[in-house]
Amino acid sequence: MKTLSLNLAKKLIEASEQKAKSLGLSMVISIVDEGGNLIAVHRMDDAWIASIDIAQNKAWTSVALKMPTSALASATIPNSDLYGLNTTNNGRIVVFGGGIPLVQDGKVIGAVGVSGSTVPNDIQVAEAAVKAFEEIAVMN
Repeated sequence: MKTLSLNLAKKLIEASEQKAKSLGLSMVISIVDEGGNLIAVHRMDDAWIASIDIAQNKAWTSVALKMPTSALASATIPNSDLYGLNTTNNGRIVVFGGGIPLVQDGKVIGAVGVSGSTVPNDIQVAEAAVKAFEEIAVMN
């Protein structure tokens, strides 16, 4: 596996959705490829409509910067090195947690973005997709 397929994206979304359900949450889960192009987005029943763009932008940010969006929170506050970063790229950069890159053999091949709750919950639900990705990668 060097690229993400729709079939794999669906499996990652399913893992995230199960985690969201276990937390009693309705979330939006987005999977993008290595170029930040959307592979799949899933809006659970009653999830916030605003979370559609946020989830996609979290995934895009993770691919574009090759890091979890949570790593940007402290780096983008006033007087920090990356202050103002969120105003670049037409406002697409998200500087709070919920976006995590999918890494295979040291290379970012895509990302998951989750939105719809608090940042810690968004991260937990995104981590479920990453865990599923890592388990599937080991089997291939």
